[in-house]
Amino acid sequence: MSTYAIVIHGGAVTMKPGQLSPEEEALQREGLALALQAGWEVLHRGGSALDAVEASVRSLEDNEHFNAGRGSGLTQQGEVQMDAAIMDGSNLQAGAVNSVRYVEHPVSLARAVMERSPHVYMAGDGALELALEYGLPLKPPSHFLTEKTQQEWLKTKQEELAQPAGHDTVGAVALDQAGNLAVATSTGGIEGQLKGRVGDSPVLGGGTYASNDACAISCTGDGEVIVRGALAHEVYALVKYKGLPLVEACQAALQLHDEDLKGDKGMIAIDQAGNIALEFNSNLMRRAYRVADGEPYIAMWKDE
Repeated sequence: MSTYAIVIHGGAVTMKPGQLSPEEEALQREGLALALQAGWEVLHRGGSALDAVEASVRSLEDNEHFNAGRGSGLTQQGEVQMDAAIMDGSNLQAGAVNSVRYVEHPVSLARAVMERSPHVYMAGDGALELALEYGLPLKPPSHFLTEKTQQEWLKTKQEELAQPAGHDTVGAVALDQAGNLAVATSTGGIEGQLKGRVGDSPVLGGGTYASNDACAISCTGDGEVIVRGALAHEVYALVKYKGLPLVEACQAALQLHDEDLKGDKGMIAIDQAGNIALEFNSNLMRRAYRVADGEPYIAMWKDE
């Protein structure tokens, strides 16, 4: 049996001590474990890396404790708009969507764009119409308006923040038993963002990239910073063209133009040898991985 592995993240952010309650932390750790298991089971029974990353991300999209799908942050208008991307490292096929509403699993819509449409990237109403055409599950606005996100939105409005707050994302990278890589990333954006804002998650080479000849990468953190640095593709290029080991490539990408690209940055990555990287410059990145029959690893804080 060939090596197989899955790595997931639930967002990187800098937090003050005590800002995350013990109860919320426990729920997020539980969510990471469930999402990791969903993807690992696909790989363990010989399924594809593409199916595995979709399964893990769908699990996180269903969990209101992560900023994707059901738990998405709200725009300035108090609405949900979601972005997602998925990429197959075996053939560079990819699909991405942004500013999507009502779709229960944006990552599955991104995959439908990849596999069933002539395009790579669809936005807004056009993406929603494809979801309707393909029969993907839709949910009413109330499904996405959780108590947690509404409280965060109210706090943002009351404090009249000059800048949007929060920038969590979810993502997964995987290596299957056939030696193929894949990546999926999904997000509800940043709390209080302008309507129509697009971050790094659905941008191929920005926050999402996979190619069998190097690695698969999913980023998280300040989207504007990550997309300006094209950090996912930077990791790919450092591995492929400079020959850097995966961890070193991720560390170099995090430090790229650091004076101009200040902000929270994190990424997970995997290569065809099953090497794993979990690198971030914040004090927290929700993360987990499992390699073959090894024990699951789940962590959140920098010092774990």
